[in-house]
Amino acid sequence: MTIFLIFVAFGLGLLFRGVNSNQRNEADHGHGEGQVHEEAEPTRWTCSMHPQIILPNNDQQCPICFMDLIPLEEKSREGLDPNELALSKSAVAMADILTTKVVRQPAIRRLRLVGKVKQDETRTRTITSRVDGRLDRLYVDSTGQLVTRGMKLADIYSPQLYSAQAELQAAVRLGQSIQEEGLLAGTGDATVRAAVKRLKLWGLDQQQIQDIIDGGQIKEHLVVRAPVGGVVLARVASSGDYVATGTVLYRIADLDQVWVTLDAFEVDIPWLSEGQQVSFTTRAFPGREFSGTILFINQVLSRRTRTVEVRLQVGNSDGLLKPGMLVTARVEVALGADGQLLTPGDEPSDPTNHPLVIPATAPLLTGDRAVVYVHRIEDGQAVFQGRQIMLGPQAGDYYIVAAGLEEGDEVVTRGSFKIDSALQIQAQPSMMSHDPVATEFMAALDRALNGYFELQAALADDDDTAARAHSRTLGNTLHELGAASAALTPSGRVYWSGYNNEIQSAANGVQDAADIEKRRLAFEPLSDNLWAVVDHFGCGSDVEVRRFHCPMAMDGAGAYWLQNHATVDNPYYGSTMRRCGSQVGAVQ
Repeated sequence: MTIFLIFVAFGLGLLFRGVNSNQRNEADHGHGEGQVHEEAEPTRWTCSMHPQIILPNNDQQCPICFMDLIPLEEKSREGLDPNELALSKSAVAMADILTTKVVRQPAIRRLRLVGKVKQDETRTRTITSRVDGRLDRLYVDSTGQLVTRGMKLADIYSPQLYSAQAELQAAVRLGQSIQEEGLLAGTGDATVRAAVKRLKLWGLDQQQIQDIIDGGQIKEHLVVRAPVGGVVLARVASSGDYVATGTVLYRIADLDQVWVTLDAFEVDIPWLSEGQQVSFTTRAFPGREFSGTILFINQVLSRRTRTVEVRLQVGNSDGLLKPGMLVTARVEVALGADGQLLTPGDEPSDPTNHPLVIPATAPLLTGDRAVVYVHRIEDGQAVFQGRQIMLGPQAGDYYIVAAGLEEGDEVVTRGSFKIDSALQIQAQPSMMSHDPVATEFMAALDRALNGYFELQAALADDDDTAARAHSRTLGNTLHELGAASAALTPSGRVYWSGYNNEIQSAANGVQDAADIEKRRLAFEPLSDNLWAVVDHFGCGSDVEVRRFHCPMAMDGAGAYWLQNHATVDNPYYGSTMRRCGSQVGAVQ
């Protein structure tokens, strides 16, 4: 119905245009005989449905809707710069151009890190034998058992213990005799103190020693008790073993507090600091969020994975977190007006001190350049001016603006490509001029994509052996791609360098992963960074690179991947949910 009304309106417009033209001709004839008025032929043509389409002739149809073209009502470019385009309000509406004001507001950068739970090394205890003897009984005989503080672990038969107790009782009796006879005063006390100290060193408590002093029964076995509560990580000795002083019996970890070790890429390091709060989730408890404090950031970058270890200290009194669990962490940091990290409490209270931001959809990124179209109203028309700006770091769905815009400016957030295309059709310079891409770089990129597609298919097939092999092949082709980038123009090399390290690090992570689940975790940043390169440079082959998204992957955070065919092959779930996802983009 809407299309029909548009056609009707268009027809009425032509009708009224004809009537007005006849009226003007009649009026002209009335002013003088013999005057000949010829209507000037239009030099450019447009589409009534898509006014952003402007063509030099009408020997073709609209490339979008295939309707016949109509004459363009020319408006003078007088007063417009070469990088400016003027459109009527109706043209702006039909081109579906959306603008947003440049504002100052808090900027939050979000990081996503992966890692695992480990026992707190400062709360791990080794239990050793304090006497020579024989292990007659083990009360805890397997790893993984929970123990409480003071719980019996083992009985050690020890002749040394028996002798020491007998010596203590003899020393007590001797001391009593000396006191009664008044000879060698103090000698008995010194002997008793020495015997008591020896028994304390062997682990007897004060009550046990007092029982011995009071003439209680001498024990032949030393009871080994747990000094802390926790989980038995290892049982070293067995029942019946003869042990010497210092022999390791058990290793126990107190899991009331654990560590979470995260891997942070180089680009994430500036946004992390000790004492920072970090939230994370685990697959074991979906929907539940845990939190910890950054205790330590390794000062040495791993040359193999290009990451640094970030260690969290996490309370675990409920015992839900188990060593070895995989976690996904999310870090939110506030950025200042200069794009630097703000420490908690330093956030500005005055809104005028907040960063100047624009939506991430506003800038057109071309290598080392960022371009926006700034909108203004002039003589009742919308004028769009292309302007090169300098961007700071990205903060979620926004970019911080370092230079080139002022608060209150209005920038295009949807339709920038249409404006740029219209400028080119009018023979004006494009703000999106790309540098030519070297043939050898595109050939290397195609080889890398083929290696990626083989890896993606192996993950979708749950074939970790093949995935490991294909990841090694991909690593080789990525090194070739890095070498071929030397043939790019300077701006092309700048753009490539922004992704080279991340792609190499992610590929190393895929190759070095211990199992298929960890390989899938590293596959996500590889996919995201490789897509950014393909989206910028294109691909040299005839194969269409398709981008897919699964909203359920990565514990509900969602994840992207690339394919060279249309059938969904989810590499994050494999056979479990192989068809989960949908195509969201493509480059050919």
